[in-house]
Amino acid sequence: MSLQIFNTLTRKKDIFTPIEENKVKMYVCGMTVYDYCHLGHARVLVSFDVIVRYLRSQGYDVTYVRNITDIDDKILNRANENGESFTSLTERFIEAMHEDEARLSVKKPDIEPKATSHIAEIISMIQQLIDNGFAYTASNGDVYYSVDKFPEYGALSKKNPEELLAGARIGVEDAKKDPRDFALWKSVKKDEVSWDSPWGAGRPGWHIECSAMSTCCLGDTFDIHGGGPDLPFPHHENEIAQSEGATGKKYVNYWMHAGAIRVNKEKMSKSLGNFFTIRDVLERYPAEVVRYFLVSSHYRSQVDYSEESLKEAQSALSRLYTALRDVESVEGGVSELALADEYKARFKKAMNDDFNTPVALAVMFDLVKELNRAKASGEATVGQLAQLLRELGEILGILQLDAEEFLKSSSGFSNDSINEAEIEQLIIDRVNARQNKDWAESDRIRDYLKDEGVILDDRKEGTVWRRG
Repeated sequence: MSLQIFNTLTRKKDIFTPIEENKVKMYVCGMTVYDYCHLGHARVLVSFDVIVRYLRSQGYDVTYVRNITDIDDKILNRANENGESFTSLTERFIEAMHEDEARLSVKKPDIEPKATSHIAEIISMIQQLIDNGFAYTASNGDVYYSVDKFPEYGALSKKNPEELLAGARIGVEDAKKDPRDFALWKSVKKDEVSWDSPWGAGRPGWHIECSAMSTCCLGDTFDIHGGGPDLPFPHHENEIAQSEGATGKKYVNYWMHAGAIRVNKEKMSKSLGNFFTIRDVLERYPAEVVRYFLVSSHYRSQVDYSEESLKEAQSALSRLYTALRDVESVEGGVSELALADEYKARFKKAMNDDFNTPVALAVMFDLVKELNRAKASGEATVGQLAQLLRELGEILGILQLDAEEFLKSSSGFSNDSINEAEIEQLIIDRVNARQNKDWAESDRIRDYLKDEGVILDDRKEGTVWRRG
């Protein structure tokens, strides 16, 4: 089965054909760095990290670009509120973003352009749009894109002109020719950071930044453009209009958008008090559990974040790690495993179906059954099966820790009132109780530990435990 990608532009799964054979050029809209990244950002970061990992596992040479918006109204307003420079604010939150993505095992993009480093390219593109008749300088010094000059406007979001006019408003201070027009360049306000331009001092609008940075890094036309669920309109719609108006070429072949995060079945928002930063979540739950929670749903689906959903993710991930417990993976031994091709083919079929990670995980759980059966019967294939499980897990960004370390980790769900030494002592007490045939005491210890989030597993060689 060829790789198929759901294309937001066509509203269907399209067979993926890269512009250059075996090469993929991909741009994803990154963060506006005025605050800590939230759970919705984690969804985008992890989703496209998995996509890049899979494409590379299939032999594609991927150039992955994810930008940083380090100048806009929100940034300037927050910096003014804090009494600090906008560069001080953005540098702090860029560092925090990198820390968050590292904890979630999100690999760095190949190129991470910042808007303030591409002012010259932005100005050049705006000038090209003016020269091509797609933009104009208004009486207030702003430069606007003229939407009515681009007949295809609305194709991505499937909005018609009437809808666009109904949703547009013009303020008293606006000098737009049309309510739908949007700013490419904003003239400087008093005491505001600015750059010189042919139209006077000012700063770029938000939308033009991505058009300039993406084409600068990847060329006039590239393969994949991704982002969050709120971006098809107006941001990506505006990007298409800007880029194609400036270059006269098709901008992007495949548009991909991650689904939204909901909290206990409600939209995540600060006003509802259910807004969580990545840091908030990682204070409560292990990072790999959070990542598993995110990849266990299809990247386009709406995900419901709740205590119960995180517990389910913890339990499922523990099952995978339990299968790897006490098993030495055989590096390079997968090629000698007769079953490897079957599982790889099933995993590939799932991922080729628009990166269907839930089905890919189901394949991995079938592999766990095979691994557990081989362990129980003492078969020589155990090491190769374990290595195959880890290799498939690596594509999803999971199962790269030591199994024993993960299963005994006190992070997240466990009760901090009981530590590892106390657990080991209670296991000894339970062994003594069993030897004395004090079954009531043995059961009491097991139940107590279970209540504390510790699961016991009695084996021939002794009792092992895990958090769960």
